Amino acid sequence: MLNFYKLIEILVSLQSLVITSMIPVYIPLPFIYKSSNNFELPITWQIPTVILLTLIFHKKVVFRAFSIYIILGLFIFPIFHQGGSMGYLLTPNFGYLLGYYPLIKIIDNLNNRNKINVRSFLKNGLIAIVAMHLTGILYNFVQIILYSQFNLFLYNLGKYSLGKIGYHFLMLFPLLLLIKPIERLKHNK
Repeated sequence: MLNFYKLIEILVSLQSLVITSMIPVYIPLPFIYKSSNNFELPITWQIPTVILLTLIFHKKVVFRAFSIYIILGLFIFPIFHQGGSMGYLLTPNFGYLLGYYPLIKIIDNLNNRNKINVRSFLKNGLIAIVAMHLTGILYNFVQIILYSQFNLFLYNLGKYSLGKIGYHFLMLFPLLLLIKPIERLKHNK
């Protein structure tokens, strides 16, 4: 049974997922030619947000919020990064969305430890991101077999996994700054 506090946690998680799926990642560069330049990474803040929410809340809360997010994106609003609706099931992007479930499960393993250290966070973070990408690749592979479009597999592999996985690993490092505050927050609950 959901109590009021669990419902609030789910709504906060859902709101964070929706907002961060639409915010691209920019790296500000030093002033070049007396102007401010930004380098846009081909990812959003969604993966770091899911990792952060999983560290703060229990995996059940994040699973529920993410499931509501998928249902909203498929049936109600186009809230995914590149749209939404039932047609999104036919895109390789949806496989990577399904990959968030193993990512949440693996990151939640850190919650079962008394203390989160940098090494265990990076190890679990790397494993979780690889699991997410493997889920997306498997989904893409099944689509390729079903639609007999084998020439698209390498293109999709490069565009959706190889082109982004390094950036996803890179996004673990800003989260390292939040490990100690999260531990303090969890011990004060």
